[in-house]
Amino acid sequence: MGIWATLAGTAIGLVIGGPLGALAGAAAGGAVDAVRNARPERVLERRRVAFTIAAIALAAKMARADGEATAAEFATFQRLFHVEPGEAANARRFYDLAQSNMAGFEAYARQAASLLGPGSPTLEDLLDALWLIAAVDGFTPAELEYLEQVASLLGFDAAAQARIRRRHLSPAADDPWAILGVDPGADAATIRAAYHALVKRYHPDRALAEGVPAEFIRTAETRMADINTAYDRLSGRRP
Repeated sequence: MGIWATLAGTAIGLVIGGPLGALAGAAAGGAVDAVRNARPERVLERRRVAFTIAAIALAAKMARADGEATAAEFATFQRLFHVEPGEAANARRFYDLAQSNMAGFEAYARQAASLLGPGSPTLEDLLDALWLIAAVDGFTPAELEYLEQVASLLGFDAAAQARIRRRHLSPAADDPWAILGVDPGADAATIRAAYHALVKRYHPDRALAEGVPAEFIRTAETRMADINTAYDRLSGRRP
């Protein structure tokens, strides 16, 4: 069963609690009562669902940060989080619920950081996805402020926020030196060490092991492809 159908047909809200659980419970509707006495989910499943709900809530509120949530922004959300056509209605239901005033984005971000670990690679994937949604119709001051606030609540310090911001705003976003985080002209050993450290941190398999649903690893896959391309260019494997 896909993650969207799982959310629509179970009482995950009883397991997670807090604002994320409230969103899940509201969307699950009558299913909550049906499984109220069910055995608690395992930790990995809890993280899987928590990440999904946080992604929906924060993406939906990202789309409204400038006062207007557009169809193009939702379409980008569907692409990034691999919403199959047959599950689009379930995804849209959660997305629309998150745009209401059930809870502010601060509550969703804080609970996501608590469940998944402040500043974790998984949360960085989520933050990157929010940047990509904001980029659909051009960045506005309100959107940039939202992204900064969410990043802080997710546990990213000023240096990490600057690094992430450069990935999306820098005119040299495809600069291999910047992608690997090494100084221009660094020697082969430094480049290789930086590459292996990034692979360890950002490989999509890591995201799956931490409980990120398979539908949600597209951002991690894109970043890993950029890292591989940058390393190939700097190591002479690719011009």
